[in-house]
Amino acid sequence: MSIVLLDQSLEDIKDKVINGERLTIEDGLKLYDTPDLLTVAQLANQVNEQKNGDNVYFIENMYINPTNVCEASCAFCGFKRKPGEEGAYTMDEEALLKYVSDRWNDNIREFHIVGGHNHEVPFEYYLNTVRVLKKHYPQCTVKAYTGAEIEFFSRISGLSMKEVLEELIKAGLDTIPGGGAEILTENYRAKMSPEKASTDQWLEAHEIAHGLGLKTHATMLYGSIESKEERLIHMDRLRQLQDRTNGYMVFIPLAMQPKSVNAGLKRRTSAYDDLRTIAISRLMLDNFDHIKAYWINIGPQLTQMALTFGSSDIHGTLIEERISHSAGALTSQGLTRSELTHLIKGANKKPVERDTFYNVIKTY
Repeated sequence: MSIVLLDQSLEDIKDKVINGERLTIEDGLKLYDTPDLLTVAQLANQVNEQKNGDNVYFIENMYINPTNVCEASCAFCGFKRKPGEEGAYTMDEEALLKYVSDRWNDNIREFHIVGGHNHEVPFEYYLNTVRVLKKHYPQCTVKAYTGAEIEFFSRISGLSMKEVLEELIKAGLDTIPGGGAEILTENYRAKMSPEKASTDQWLEAHEIAHGLGLKTHATMLYGSIESKEERLIHMDRLRQLQDRTNGYMVFIPLAMQPKSVNAGLKRRTSAYDDLRTIAISRLMLDNFDHIKAYWINIGPQLTQMALTFGSSDIHGTLIEERISHSAGALTSQGLTRSELTHLIKGANKKPVERDTFYNVIKTY
């Protein structure tokens, strides 16, 4: 595929990409600054096609947020409640099973579990949530608890993070999601999520998980106070860990959602920034197989565009997602399988239904 550059200063980056050489943070900054977005897209698309051909993956999954009570005060969160605050909840075993049965269908392959850092309940509560789901739905993968939650469990239980993960694996944990990463610099975390796991702790939780045989996910929450360089430092830190462990399956850039659904365009990331960030992620993270375009954040049509900007995954049919929506997401809370496959085919790509670990269930 011949790529015609409008911005000649990208020539050295184009050569690196074609030759499979790793891009530097300085290269990434150049990709963020260039007005030639379509060249960035073409380079990312070429890398993605080398890795994944025309395949675009999705999964049928159910989100479960067992509690919204949280000790942390992250500046971007509209989901959390303090103990006793109106709207605060913590599901017991009965409520958890009712929540799932009310939304269940036999195509669901994954439970995606993220909640508040609720210090009103013991670590055993979080273990039992995994146990109960595994017992009643053994066919489903349990993707539960972010790296930040693992660090929190370590604090409330007195166990090391390794011991926490070992107990969770015994209870039936299959993988951990990518949340809680936000931006992996201490400058950002001090301002936006001061009570949550540090950069090193979040990365350590994932490195330990990889060492225990878990494949995991990584996210980046962009579009607030971080600099472009901090986004690239975040990607580089993930890339370095992946070099050591090869434990990450996918990288998911998440656009920051404003706290109000009625917030104007000035409070949201732009379509240009969303597509550029997906493309740059594909180019920087040379040792990740997949970059996910998260349609809950950027909407179905921009997600469709992202499939030619380096993305090979559009997440899932998602039965009721709460966290992004409580923070002002404009999208619906679920798409049907036929809508997802139509969206993928509309980009001249091949829809592939997968399980959590990218094993193919069905090609459409």
